[in-house]
Amino acid sequence: MAGFGLISVELDEGVELPPLQIVVMQANINKYADASGDHNPIHIDQEFASKTPAKGTIAHGMLVLAYISQVLTSAFGVSWVSAGKIDVRFKTPARPGDTLSISGKIIRIENSDGRKIVHCDITCTNQGDEVVVLGNVEVKIGDNQDCS
Repeated sequence: MAGFGLISVELDEGVELPPLQIVVMQANINKYADASGDHNPIHIDQEFASKTPAKGTIAHGMLVLAYISQVLTSAFGVSWVSAGKIDVRFKTPARPGDTLSISGKIIRIENSDGRKIVHCDITCTNQGDEVVVLGNVEVKIGDNQDCS
C-alpha cells in the first residue's frame, strides 16, 4: 500500500483504482463484532443464523465498507480519510468463505476553489460476480493534506 499521506493514482477520468481481493473469514467477522460491539447473532452464531432467511452468518456491512475504505486509502491517502464521502447500497450479504473483489474508477474530476473534487464509482463483488456493494465516492484533493 502507498504511504498513508500519498495519492497513488493518476488523477484522470477513467483511471482504475488499485483493486483489492480479500477472503471473508468468520474469525475476522468475530473480531469486528468485538471491536464494534455489534454481537448480533446473524454475524457470529452459526446455529442461530442457519435458522434465518440468510441461512448462515453474514459479515457486518461496516466490515465490508472497511475493505472498500482500504482501497480508497491506498488510492487517495489522507485525502480520503480527511475529506472523503461515500454513498453505498448493500445488494447481497458477504458470507464467510466469499472472495470479495473491490474495484473502482475515477468517473469525473471537478476543480473548485483550488481543489480537485474526484468522483469515483466503487464496486464490491463476490466470487460469483454478484454485486455485494455498489457506491459512489467523492474525494477532495488539495488543502486537506495536513492531518494534524
